[in-house]
Amino acid sequence: MKYIPFLLIFLMTLNTMAQENDRHLIENILKKYPDRFSSVLNHPDKNQIQILYTQVNRDKNNKPSFKTYSYNLDNHRYFYPASTVKLAAVIFALEKINELKIKELSAQSAMITESSYNGQTAVATDTSSKNGLPSIEHYITKILLTSDNDAFNRLFEFIGRKELNKKLKKYGFKDSRILNRLAIGDAGECSKHSNPIKFYDGETLIYAQPQQYDPKEYPLKLTNTLMGKAYLNSAEQLVEKPFSLQNKNAFSISDQQSLIRKLMLPEAFSAEERFPLTSEDYKLIYTYMSKLPTESDFPKYNVVEFWPTYAKMLYFGREKDAVIDPGIRIFNKYGDSYGFIIDNSYFVNFKNKVEYFLTAVIQSNEDGIYNDGKYEYETVCFPFLKNLGKAIYSFEQERKLVIKPNLSKLRFKY
Repeated sequence: MKYIPFLLIFLMTLNTMAQENDRHLIENILKKYPDRFSSVLNHPDKNQIQILYTQVNRDKNNKPSFKTYSYNLDNHRYFYPASTVKLAAVIFALEKINELKIKELSAQSAMITESSYNGQTAVATDTSSKNGLPSIEHYITKILLTSDNDAFNRLFEFIGRKELNKKLKKYGFKDSRILNRLAIGDAGECSKHSNPIKFYDGETLIYAQPQQYDPKEYPLKLTNTLMGKAYLNSAEQLVEKPFSLQNKNAFSISDQQSLIRKLMLPEAFSAEERFPLTSEDYKLIYTYMSKLPTESDFPKYNVVEFWPTYAKMLYFGREKDAVIDPGIRIFNKYGDSYGFIIDNSYFVNFKNKVEYFLTAVIQSNEDGIYNDGKYEYETVCFPFLKNLGKAIYSFEQERKLVIKPNLSKLRFKY
């Protein structure tokens, strides 16, 4: 009996050590490669790094479960999410189509956007689509292939600002908000007004959505919303004050990965927690999240402007001459703006039966001036994300799995 206290202490010590190792797992992985990570590890706050890595384990029925590790994670420390918010819009646009329950209305229906408020623009054609017409489906393909800003703006207008934020709250993304369109200076009162939209089947009007107005504000408890020492204003004049991002979109790293886990592996969640998407909706999203721009016919992209790894920051670092393993597919949505690069990804290797989630943000703005277009993407951000992706992948290659995953549902003809 006298050995029991010692045994308990020993087991408690082992448990504490295991928890400590778990807490520092990502940091320990990165420390294996000091030549690649020492500079950013020494200045994680300077580069505003946050990392979330989730392992996937399968049971005998192929049902997944998760184990998550973080590095420098702070859901209240603000970073500009840029285009990563577009993935939420993709999901919610398809969800809205399903909720409307109009027999003739689908993601393929011609979508004609009109204008009714100052600064709004109309869209009646899309020469990049096969039939020359805009649609929810085609906007989604452009968002997922090359992060098209106008495509996101049209989904923003269809869903409506109020509904976007209602859905974020519904699914538990409590540290996030979507307030405005992208790349058109949308802010204030303009962002609260959404265009009228009509859907057609040939010449027949299927559904007319009137203009929408959202008077609400969506405050969040955030730090770090004032950045740098100066910025260029709309007249390209230097303003020697910190740059304010207080009334911008927000999408925390935790919420981003929660969304992509629910999207990619819905079987891990209860029916009530899942997105109400059809099998065709999932197929559309999965296909174009993983498809490379050079594999697309509609839109057809110029390889000089949009090379194969253009949208794949983690693991490839956007390298133009990267060698691509045909067994690897990365389902992701990236964002880049104001010196921030973010990538939210689900990584699979069909041959080696590897799968994991990896979400990260890094920023570099050495001169502390915003809106000047001078950020160290090529020398700091892209190399970091490339090296991070490869380091985690190497770790996953060595991880012993009790049951190998069946990834057949994620194989598509491109």
